[in-house]
Amino acid sequence: MSARSRFIINGLFSNVKSPPSLSGVCDVIPVVCRWRRTLLPGAHRLTSSSARAQMPPKHKAGSCKKRGAGGVEVGGAEGGASGPVSRDKRGSVTIAVRAKPASKHSGVTDVSAEAVGVAIAAPPTDGEANAELIRFLAEVLHLKKSHVSLDKGSRSRDKVIRLDSPLSPEEVLKKLREAAG
Repeated sequence: MSARSRFIINGLFSNVKSPPSLSGVCDVIPVVCRWRRTLLPGAHRLTSSSARAQMPPKHKAGSCKKRGAGGVEVGGAEGGASGPVSRDKRGSVTIAVRAKPASKHSGVTDVSAEAVGVAIAAPPTDGEANAELIRFLAEVLHLKKSHVSLDKGSRSRDKVIRLDSPLSPEEVLKKLREAAG
């Protein structure tokens, strides 16, 4: 509470048995009494425009474009590729991945419309599975590990991998489907 507010409260209410109407000074003094947690007589609770604003409507299933893992649009119009591989706004190729850690062997299990399923032969602790996923995808796509990075989902099974390479989304999808068998 500011010094001005204390002065008004002490000055107005020190010798007055019932407080006067507070319509002119509502913005200076508190509207609620701290000790009784009740509204002061004659005061009206102020509401800001943000308190009266409506919440946005909930997302309804099937009303928007279908999104894969990590919020990447599936079959986005930008890249022209179908499936979990697309181009992001920066021009990099992104892959939506559904990771399956602690598998016996690393491998591409399936390529669906939502994500590429990848089994990872590393436990999901201390980033070991993420490091193995990057190593494995670099090997499958014949890229350097420095060209493959984890964009989103470091602690989730749904991940987005970014490729900094000259490969097109169609070429990446073709290589992933070949690896899946």
